[in-house]
Amino acid sequence: MEQTFASPGTGPGIDDAAVAALADETLDWRFKAAPSDSPPARYPGDAAGARSVRDWLATGPTLDGLGTPLLTLDGAALDHNIRTMARWCAEAEVALTPHGKTTMAPALWQAQLAAGSHGITLANLPQVRVARAFGVERILLANTLIDPAGLAWLAAEQAADPAFALVSWVDSTESVRLMDGALRAAGADRPVEVLVELGGPGGRTGARGVDAAVEIAAAVLRAPTLRLAGVGGYEGALAHDATADALATVRGYLRALAELHGRLARAYPDDARPVVSAGGSAYFDLVVEELTALPDAMVVLRSGAYVAHDDGFYRGISPLVRGAGATPFRGALHGWARVVSRPEPQLALLDAGKRDLPFDEGLPEPQLVRGGARLTGTAARITALNDQHAFLRDAGDLAPVGAVLRLGVSHPCTAFDRWTAIPVLDSADAAEPKVTGLVRTFF
Repeated sequence: MEQTFASPGTGPGIDDAAVAALADETLDWRFKAAPSDSPPARYPGDAAGARSVRDWLATGPTLDGLGTPLLTLDGAALDHNIRTMARWCAEAEVALTPHGKTTMAPALWQAQLAAGSHGITLANLPQVRVARAFGVERILLANTLIDPAGLAWLAAEQAADPAFALVSWVDSTESVRLMDGALRAAGADRPVEVLVELGGPGGRTGARGVDAAVEIAAAVLRAPTLRLAGVGGYEGALAHDATADALATVRGYLRALAELHGRLARAYPDDARPVVSAGGSAYFDLVVEELTALPDAMVVLRSGAYVAHDDGFYRGISPLVRGAGATPFRGALHGWARVVSRPEPQLALLDAGKRDLPFDEGLPEPQLVRGGARLTGTAARITALNDQHAFLRDAGDLAPVGAVLRLGVSHPCTAFDRWTAIPVLDSADAAEPKVTGLVRTFF
């Protein structure tokens, strides 16, 4: 039987064997987080001295065996965050389809699905193809797919696998026309499910206004290759903090989304529960407050950054910090950088820069010196990043040349994409952190 996106889940929804096979990859110079005793750099395909990720982890590696710059994940914090969000969503009686573009890490998607997530959200077709390579069955594409080649691929993928369920977005009658035309040309024999996307002034994509969105839904109903599955949008594009004005803007948008759902209530197919989807990692509490009372709706959150959280933007805006009734998430991402120069008394240069750490939502924060002092609460701060260097100021004698610093980072969405393999530590707070895993990313 063909699945729809809103169909009840019957299992983890990912190919566990495909994820497990990542441990058989050769760990070598292709990964900048590879340990210092990796095989020497030679041409691709040379098996001399090759060692798999599995074999390396069996040796009981520790943080000291890895060089700098480095990005790591705290395994205990990851587990805490995944379990906390799963419990919160279960208690709120909403579905969670976490945004996989944050990590592009099948092993983390697997953990999220095992904890109860309904599916995985993605942002474009290349990301969807990664997910399908690892057998992800339910995908929410938070974007409009109008590329003819991409739609032909999707039609073939749906025809080949009745268990595969994808729902996409549309935000104009023109996008409906283009999708329908491309799917007809591809000979699609199964309709593509779509959500009508509602936007807002100054936001990103999405119909500007409920009336316009209703017209788009009518166009979907006339297109035989499409199936109206619900409504969706992204409130995080309309606000960037937790001030009263920002929260009011978010609530106003969510109420418009609820109005749109109400106006389309009689248009949905009789055999399916309509989807109403919103919710990044900053305002998912408001999504629940405003949307869960909708009759017969499957409310789907798409939060993604929560899995790693951060020590910056999300630490300051997360609903679980603002009092949404649960233990706060914990920052799971840490940068590690070595002091390579002290050219001035109050200036130290570290060997991590823009190519290693995120900087778009705040600069990294110095937290501690390995085997030495804690820097949190001192005057020490990162004031700038170059491509390969960080400028650390006012650390005094706490950060001599050769010292390794742990850095908290802000905005996980632009951290994972800098690393193709990220070591997982048992605890970044341990005196001698042990490496317990290696998360593979596919950007």
